[in-house]
Amino acid sequence: MPVRIVDVCAFYSPSGGGVRTYVDAKLRSASRLGHEIVVLVPSENAEVTEVAPGALIAGIPAPTMPFDRRYRYFNDTNRLHRELDIWRPDHVECSSPWSSASAVARWRGGATRSLFMHSDPMAAYAYRWFGFLNPAVVDGLFSRFWDHMRFLGGSFDTVVSPSRQLAERLRQRGLTNVATIPLGVDRSFSPARRDPSLRESMLAELGLGPSATLLLSVGRLAPEKRPELIARAAAQAGRSREAGLVLVGEGPMRRKLERLAAASGRVRLLGHISDRELVARLMASADALVHGCEAETFGLVLAEALACGTPVIVPDRGGAFEQLRPGLGLAYAAGDKAELTRALIRFIALQGSAPTRAPIAAPRLMEDHFRELFGLYGQFALKAAA
Repeated sequence: MPVRIVDVCAFYSPSGGGVRTYVDAKLRSASRLGHEIVVLVPSENAEVTEVAPGALIAGIPAPTMPFDRRYRYFNDTNRLHRELDIWRPDHVECSSPWSSASAVARWRGGATRSLFMHSDPMAAYAYRWFGFLNPAVVDGLFSRFWDHMRFLGGSFDTVVSPSRQLAERLRQRGLTNVATIPLGVDRSFSPARRDPSLRESMLAELGLGPSATLLLSVGRLAPEKRPELIARAAAQAGRSREAGLVLVGEGPMRRKLERLAAASGRVRLLGHISDRELVARLMASADALVHGCEAETFGLVLAEALACGTPVIVPDRGGAFEQLRPGLGLAYAAGDKAELTRALIRFIALQGSAPTRAPIAAPRLMEDHFRELFGLYGQFALKAAA
């Protein structure tokens, strides 16, 4: 059945990022599938933009984050409740487990509700900060977080996880209504995007010839994504092997990474790229995509790389590891620079002996993800109307 969905999206940024890519795809898919959708985002102003028929982005004026001014945060619960009253949704999705989720839980409207786990806060922060402790001990130290998550689990009709691993951890900590709905990729990510001349020009800018190995990393330049780990490991591997790294993304660590790149000569930063077709060309043209974050709930960039036939080098935990398939790349001990360096050197050696592309299986598409997600929301709306 057609559903009017309001997505309270605290992680949205006009300047890009994984959530922005996901939201743009969600708006287009909802319109094609006959649903109405309004994405409420923290914004500089209250402008409403129609992205597709029945698919809107509505800004709520909000302050910028102190640690990354590209992002804003909801700070007015009453205003958020008024917006929900105005839009009169059948279903409300909240995409952050923090204050906006608490605000949606306290809203007195009759719509059904879901919490979509775009991030894994414990893996991104607590497990990373206290990596020397057993995760069960860390969970005990952060028991208030899990109390909060159980409160949200009891306040929402479902908690949606894109990752089987995260879903199981949520269930182990007492959330009983978790649904696993993996993401998918856009059709533009394909081996047909491979561009040998683009690959050769990227290597030339790193001072390397066409027989060298081109490594690519795509993601926000923030500590939880571990871009410094990737850059240092690639720089070290590049001292003894013909290989270079291109980093795509923006974030608070850019200046530090620029200094590292200048010292290495084998690392280049391209900044954020909003052109999805160019990103697809880069992914299809690279020899491997290197990922550093063990806290991914899914690892969309990895699914995109694999859809292009590009092998992936990933940490051995989290949603990124779930993407790895036999013969399609390598894993290394999460957070360990020496292990990642060894994995890169091993991959470069394998490329030199047998430079082949990964076999291509038909990827799960983002359309499949949204059809399943909106179908679930429709079921909730039907039950509520009965």
